[in-house]
Amino acid sequence: MSRFHSYLNTAATIVRQYNGAEPFASMVKKFFSAHKKYGSRDRKQISHLCYCYFRTGKMFFAASASTLETNIITAFFLCTTERNEILSAIAPELEAFTALPSDEKISLLRQRALIPAGDLPELIFPWESFLSEGMEFRHFALSFFIQPDLFIRIRPGYREKVMKVLKASGISYYTLGNDGIGLPNHTKADEMFDINKEAVVQDYSSQRVEELLHPLQQQQQLQVWDCCAASGGKSILVKDFLGDIALTVSDIRGSMLANLRSRFKQAGISGYKAFVADLTRSGIDADPAGYDLVICDAPCSGSGTWARTPEQLYYWQEDRLDQYTVLQKKITTAVVPFIKPGGYLLYITCSVFKNENEDMVNSIQQQFNLELLQMKIIRGYDIKADNMFAALLRKR
Repeated sequence: MSRFHSYLNTAATIVRQYNGAEPFASMVKKFFSAHKKYGSRDRKQISHLCYCYFRTGKMFFAASASTLETNIITAFFLCTTERNEILSAIAPELEAFTALPSDEKISLLRQRALIPAGDLPELIFPWESFLSEGMEFRHFALSFFIQPDLFIRIRPGYREKVMKVLKASGISYYTLGNDGIGLPNHTKADEMFDINKEAVVQDYSSQRVEELLHPLQQQQQLQVWDCCAASGGKSILVKDFLGDIALTVSDIRGSMLANLRSRFKQAGISGYKAFVADLTRSGIDADPAGYDLVICDAPCSGSGTWARTPEQLYYWQEDRLDQYTVLQKKITTAVVPFIKPGGYLLYITCSVFKNENEDMVNSIQQQFNLELLQMKIIRGYDIKADNMFAALLRKR
C-alpha cells in the first residue's frame, strides 16, 4: 500500500472521529500529537484531504453507495485544479481531469455515479431560501470547493514600505482597493511585516466595511464604541479611516480584550477605554453620555466564512439560527439606547443568512425608529474572500 493510500485511510479515520464539537484544526492537532509517526508533509496532506471532504457540505448526507474513502477522494478531486501524486496513486482515472471547470467535473462524476443525484449547489448548501439578497447561489455554493486567500490591509503611512517588501519577496500578490493585498493562503505575513503596525491581517470583505463610513469621515473627535470588539480588527480599521476618535471597546471575554490590548500596543493605539461586558444583561458600563458611533460586529452563524472553516458547513443545522438571532436582538436592544441623537449604528455580521442581516436591521429600525442609510451584502466568494453584511443606521 502506497503512502497516499495510508493518507486516505488516516483521513477517513479522523473524519469518523470528529464530531464538530470543537474547531477541526484543534481536533486534528490533538490527533497528530497522539500519533507522532506523521511528519510535517504527512500531516499537511492528511488534513487537506479532510478539509476537502468537509467542503462538500451536505452533499454526501444524501444516500450514497460509496465508501467514506471514495467520497473523500471525490471531494479532493472537486477541490483540486492541478494534477498531483495523490490522485495519480489512488484515482488515476480522475487525475487527467483536474483542470476542468466545476460543472464539467460534476458531469464526469455523475456519469461514474460518484456523487448523488440532484442539484449539486443545493446538496452542498441546502439553505438557498435563507440567503440575503444579492447572493448568486450557484456561484456561492460552488465556491466552498476553493480555499480563500489571505488578505492584509496596509496601514496609513506604510504603503511604500509594504509594497517594497512584497516586490522583493517573489511571492505572488494582487492589490484590491486602496490598501488591500491578496496573498496565497499559506503566506507567513508575520515574517514579512510588522503586523498590526505596518499591516493588519484582515479579510478583504471586512476591510470594505469602511465604505459605509463615508458620512462620518468629515466629523471630528467622534465618540466611538466597538461593543463586540473581539481582538480589535474593526476598531483599528475605523481608527485608520476616521482618524482622531475617542475609542471605547468592550467584549464579553476578558481573554479577547487581552489580545486586543496587545494588538493595539503593536498598532500604536492608546488612550482608549476598555471593559468586559455581557450585553445580554443589565448594568452595562458604557458612557451614559452616549456615543456618536456604535459598532456592533454581532455574534452570528459565521456562514459567510465557512469556506475557511468548512467543518462548520458540514455540521450546520438550521435550527441553530434562532440562537443567533435572539442573541443579536438582545445585544442591539442593549446598545442602541447609548447612541446619541443624530449618531450612528454600524451593524455587521459575517453571515449570509437574511434572518441575521436584513431581517435584523428591519427589526432594529422598527423598534428604535432609526433611519437606514445604507445596507449591503459584501460578496467575497468571487475573489476568494469571506462574505459579510453591513448596515449603517442613524438615530433620528
